[in-house]
Amino acid sequence: MWSVPESTSDRVDWPVSDPPPWPASVRAILWWHRSTPAARELGPDDRTIPVTVAMMVDYLDSPVGPYREILASPVLHAPGKRIGPMPRMAVPFIAVDSEPSVHGGRFHWQLPKVLAEFDGDVQQKFTATGDGWRVRSDTRMLGPRLPIAGALGFAQPESGGGLAIASARLTGSFRYARVSVEAEGPTLPNWLASGTHHGVVILGGKMTTGAAKHR
Repeated sequence: MWSVPESTSDRVDWPVSDPPPWPASVRAILWWHRSTPAARELGPDDRTIPVTVAMMVDYLDSPVGPYREILASPVLHAPGKRIGPMPRMAVPFIAVDSEPSVHGGRFHWQLPKVLAEFDGDVQQKFTATGDGWRVRSDTRMLGPRLPIAGALGFAQPESGGGLAIASARLTGSFRYARVSVEAEGPTLPNWLASGTHHGVVILGGKMTTGAAKHR
């Protein structure tokens, strides 16, 4: 499973979760910045877009109950015949505070989920803390409330050389934001850049993550 040290676990016995689709009610922040040289080296071996995307999500309900999550993609897969017409995240770092969600990420979508602790309000000041790493966010919302309807896609490298490709469809409302970030850990500061970045706040929404296709 493709991951960085902050998202690596030797544990294999996770509580079993239901298969997708996974519908959920969410509150979240998302931010992005130009990828660092380290991020470009970390990216998968195909055509990529040098943009790093990160999210912190508060799942108010889901098939495994409420939980919180942080994830980041150092670069984006560029559109192409293999992954389809939209850019997709390649996620080597993702952490949650739910053991069944760890199972779901690892077994349904090839996402290298690990356990972490979370504190604060995801739309204001929020902290994610794991084994030897920490990410803090401080979000300032700007601009009007607007509707949102779209999809976030990801394509996860598999051990046999293929890709697990899936999408999460989202409807709800958002506001533009500036997100101040501090990242600590063995590798995170090299590619998840600390500083103040452009972002959006998902004020409230419905999200459904579908099953992965293997290509």
